[in-house]
Amino acid sequence: MSPLNSPSFINATIVRPEFFFISGFAGIPHANYYYVFLCLVYALSLLGNAFVMFVIYTDHRLHSPKYIVVFNLAVSDLCGSTAVVPQMIDTLLFKSHLISYGACLTNMFFVFAFITVQSFTLTVLSYDRFVAICFPLRYNEIVTSKSMLVITTIIWIFAGTAILITVIFISRISFCKSVVINSFFCDHGAVQLLACDDNPPSAVINWTHPVIILWFPVLFITGTYICIARALFKIAEASERLKAMKTCTSHLILVSVFYLPICITDAMSSTIQLNTRIVNMSLATVLPPMLNPIIYSLKTEEFTESIKKLYRRNKIQIVVRNKLKTNV
Repeated sequence: MSPLNSPSFINATIVRPEFFFISGFAGIPHANYYYVFLCLVYALSLLGNAFVMFVIYTDHRLHSPKYIVVFNLAVSDLCGSTAVVPQMIDTLLFKSHLISYGACLTNMFFVFAFITVQSFTLTVLSYDRFVAICFPLRYNEIVTSKSMLVITTIIWIFAGTAILITVIFISRISFCKSVVINSFFCDHGAVQLLACDDNPPSAVINWTHPVIILWFPVLFITGTYICIARALFKIAEASERLKAMKTCTSHLILVSVFYLPICITDAMSSTIQLNTRIVNMSLATVLPPMLNPIIYSLKTEEFTESIKKLYRRNKIQIVVRNKLKTNV
């Protein structure tokens, strides 16, 4: 074997910095106060998504294919917030801009893995609404608990595998331009820009990331809702049409909250200012996990009924316990 092809030589040629510097919100005025907002958002995200998971778990009426996917969305939202927000708070509050090379790659893996799961979970929810409205008589045959469990499992495996490959390619490139990451976390694109030269596999992944994670799901969801709209126009009675439309409102709001800010920022990436991009992307990352539980609690009739049922049951238990205490 030629010494140039030996593993020791290949490893020696890879320049890896000990630390990266996450610029975060350094150039943004009054950024120090942003951590208060982040703390509130993170607390609401944790409580809200944990509550959604608890309600779905305790109410057997919600043990349906659709709510298996909603439960999966709550899990990914909770984990995604935990992967992003504590790091942002640490950077803002304690000025901890330095992150080790290994921790940076770990942060990159978890953030992008959970974003991928969130994106494809919303896509699966659009498929659920598509089948429910376009093929109502075959819904229970096509959309089953088993099929949804299989689909959500595939989503997690795909997200983990795809992002792991991405991180592996990043670990095989050298960094000599700078150690400053112009983002609020170890963003793949921002890290890729620090490479000594163009690395074809990593550059291709950097280009395909938005296509796979963002634009493909958006096109799929748009296609399903075009079919749903055509099916709704065929419904003669206005009341039935309105009832069918209401089943889609919560999902449409979730899709708008998640995709619109990211799509607009990605489409205008060449013209938008760096600080504006960082703020937009940070809000697009932290707000959906907080808003999703609120939207489902207010806009989904079955979920609202489950909350009311849970409240009545707890109220009855409190009354019974108080009566038992007074009798004793």
